[in-house]
Amino acid sequence: MRKYCVLVLLLVLLSGLPQHARAQAPARLPDSNTLGWATYSGDLQLADHWSLHTEYQLRRVKLLGRQQQHLARAGLMRQLGERLEVSAGYTFLRTSSYGRYPSVNGRPQPEHRTYQDVTLTDELVRLHLEHRLRLEQRWIGQRAGEGQGPVTDWQYQNRVRYQLLARLPLQGPTLDNREWYLNGFGEVFVGFGRNVGQNVFNQSRLSAGLGYQFGPNLQLELNYLNQISQHGSPEPVTGRPVFEYNRGLRLNAQLDVDLRRSR
Repeated sequence: MRKYCVLVLLLVLLSGLPQHARAQAPARLPDSNTLGWATYSGDLQLADHWSLHTEYQLRRVKLLGRQQQHLARAGLMRQLGERLEVSAGYTFLRTSSYGRYPSVNGRPQPEHRTYQDVTLTDELVRLHLEHRLRLEQRWIGQRAGEGQGPVTDWQYQNRVRYQLLARLPLQGPTLDNREWYLNGFGEVFVGFGRNVGQNVFNQSRLSAGLGYQFGPNLQLELNYLNQISQHGSPEPVTGRPVFEYNRGLRLNAQLDVDLRRSR
């Protein structure tokens, strides 16, 4: 019962943080977009306790009509026990101009990141849970010529992220091959340190949907995604903060490959 109470409390915090931000910023400018995200994740098992994580995300707005972001990520993971895993890696992100109040004007904005993760898994009867805490170091490209020129500087920022993920099998007590399952996650992004300014609350995501496990190494999920994101800089004409209220679909494919030599 205590674990269920903690889970409910975490979900309330994840869903309530954006409403708190809204109360603190009544003069915000809202910007709504329809999302269409296609993502791939793959873990390559290198040794008994070591694996390589690979990931690519194609993010678009107006469902699939306009480019939003490209994201590529790779990291090394170490299994410390049955429930505990740590990892570290690199992310490249490219953001295009989109929305009523674009945060990027002109050419796409590049961003380099390094990250460190701690992931704790748990089982509540049939419910599989994953708690992930991620620390990110971000270098955001600044272009000359009002966004049309080359990158001339990199702005450094820190960010911490917490994600709670849940998966529930629909056809038995465990998730087996050729079976359906429900899945969902909530995540909060918080900026800290220099260059953050008013953008302490960076964004939040809530997602839920249906997944299918084709085999032990392949899963496919289709989710509804709700994202609230605060721009790092206010709208230049009015000086008011810009908040994106984005909703749409997220298609995710998980493909894992065991590269260990047969014993």
